[in-house]
Amino acid sequence: MTVSDIIQTLSAQLVVGSLDTPVSGFAALGDARAGDLSFFADARYRQALADTKATVILVPEGWDVFPDGTTCLAVANPSEAFCQIADQLGTSRASYAAYIHPTAVIGSNVTINLERVSIGANAVIDDGAQIGDDVEIGAGCYVGRGAQIGAQSRLFANVTVSERCIIGQRVLLHSGVVIGADGFGYRFEKGRHQKVPQNGIVQIEDDVEIGANSTIDRARIGKTTIGEGTKIDNLVQIGHNVTVGKHCIIVSQSGIAGSSTLGDYVVVAAQAGIAGHVSVGSMCTIGARTVVSKSLPEGKVSYLGFPAAPAMQERKRLVASKQLPELLNRVKQLETEVKALSQSNGSGNGQVC
Repeated sequence: MTVSDIIQTLSAQLVVGSLDTPVSGFAALGDARAGDLSFFADARYRQALADTKATVILVPEGWDVFPDGTTCLAVANPSEAFCQIADQLGTSRASYAAYIHPTAVIGSNVTINLERVSIGANAVIDDGAQIGDDVEIGAGCYVGRGAQIGAQSRLFANVTVSERCIIGQRVLLHSGVVIGADGFGYRFEKGRHQKVPQNGIVQIEDDVEIGANSTIDRARIGKTTIGEGTKIDNLVQIGHNVTVGKHCIIVSQSGIAGSSTLGDYVVVAAQAGIAGHVSVGSMCTIGARTVVSKSLPEGKVSYLGFPAAPAMQERKRLVASKQLPELLNRVKQLETEVKALSQSNGSGNGQVC
């Protein structure tokens, strides 16, 4: 596209350069080469802006320092505008088209309109499954017996949705996601771990996105639930009978143990852990590597540490812990001085004050 095309797409304003300048790619300021579009949104990166080799740069409205030889466009939000153009130039998904690959296997009694779905190579849809209109099922996927996939959902390659699990509408399941593996349940009897049957399901509500290689276990009884609009990163583990509320954010390598409950709009940062049978109230934020071992009330409160504590309290504790070596030295010095003073005061009468 040309700068003129970009201006029409973004309603941007040309501040320096030519409308006919062509754009053939996109990159960050430091990685950009001739022909690339980039963006500048943070004054801390002034030097990167000055040094960039990008041809076209999106800058904030009111910015007035431009690298020589570039074409610059002023927009309200350079980062957001850049994403919009990069989505057109980059690896955005191909437009939906109904298609059934010859190697796909569709079982008996499957509810499906073959003219309104796309099913890739070696995908398997087992008996009794229900597939909504405009669903895309990638290569190597497995949809189990009696499972349901809502309209306009997409399963990327090698996704597993186990038997009887329910996927809502417009759900995105990225490669390697497993929905409905058995929950991790055992009882110890006669010197052996005996498996507890996991007979429930997983229900994913509308507009949920789940990142690559994340796993959500089926319930022992009842269901494991992921609420509407929740977004889950790669490599997240959610145990059996967990309930996650609406519009939550769960970041990579977090783990939520069985029978826990998250309210609505909860944020769980990277590598955080939530113990079993606890609840996290709506609007809470759980910081990176925080361990929640007891239930937390709802409210716009951030938590850090192990065990989880209000973030400000935990930060004070961390600051204090860094001062411990110095404090220890001061205590030792005071002990030495007190001992010397005591010996001095006690000389001659054998008494110590």
